[in-house]
Amino acid sequence: MNNKVSVVGAGFVGTMTAQRIVEKDLADVVLVDIVEGVPQGKALDIAQSAPIEGFAAKVAGTNDFSLIRDSRVVVVTAGFPRAPGMTREELALKNGGVVRSVAEKIRLFAPGAIILMVTNPLDLMAHLAFKVSGFPAGRVIGMGGVLDSARYRYLIAEELDIPAGDIQALVLGSHGDAMIPLERYATVGGMPAAGLIKKEKFSRIIERTKNSGAEIVGLLRTGSAFHAPSAAVVFMLEAMLLGSPRIMPASVYLDGQYGIRDVFLGVPVRLGPSGVEEILTVDLSENELTALKRSAEEAKKAFKNLTSHER
Repeated sequence: MNNKVSVVGAGFVGTMTAQRIVEKDLADVVLVDIVEGVPQGKALDIAQSAPIEGFAAKVAGTNDFSLIRDSRVVVVTAGFPRAPGMTREELALKNGGVVRSVAEKIRLFAPGAIILMVTNPLDLMAHLAFKVSGFPAGRVIGMGGVLDSARYRYLIAEELDIPAGDIQALVLGSHGDAMIPLERYATVGGMPAAGLIKKEKFSRIIERTKNSGAEIVGLLRTGSAFHAPSAAVVFMLEAMLLGSPRIMPASVYLDGQYGIRDVFLGVPVRLGPSGVEEILTVDLSENELTALKRSAEEAKKAFKNLTSHER
């Protein structure tokens, strides 16, 4: 195959991502992890499903980062999962060192790749990878918006008892408590979904969307979500690898858009073979714009806190 994707981190999210990529024959995959035997064993397990699943893509596991060479995209899932009760700030300090090390290796071995960040806290880790790698802003992308919008769409569809694919919806801001599920951009059959659901129920959907990640962490007790996050990653990879750009929300570096600068935040983008081809500006109400700017300030403060602790 012409496409090659490296997935750094052979935990649940990384392994499921690798599996989804090869099962769709999107790309050959290199699964990288520092733990000896783990990426090799998981890659072999996935590879042995090929005769049953009928895919031709290759998957290999390694502890050698140099094998990420020639990757079109490097997906970063390495790091510690969020534990019940853990704040995103605590998680940032734990995962900052991991992401810094990975970004340095990507810069060394795959300088032409696109970095797709999945490690949490996602916006902060994308910003850190951007700073460490020195890559152009369009080649460092955070996954959050696609996942958050999928969760929002699912919850609306569940309330209306219709297929989730019938719902269009948009979540902006950071991948965390300060995310902004936009009520007026949630539609079904061209109609505002909020007009079909009682106000208090819609408010609960918005709150549950914001807390979906923490809800899953609490239910699992050990580990965090991996089915929906890996599906979101592959949806984004399809836009980059298949030559058919798509419009979707993603965490990207803002440099004046929405009056916001020097921060990674979830906004709608045109995603294609070169990465972020365009950052789109959607019409926001005064309250929505205020919420987005508040989300940006929180992300900036958290990034400053992270980098000050690293020194």
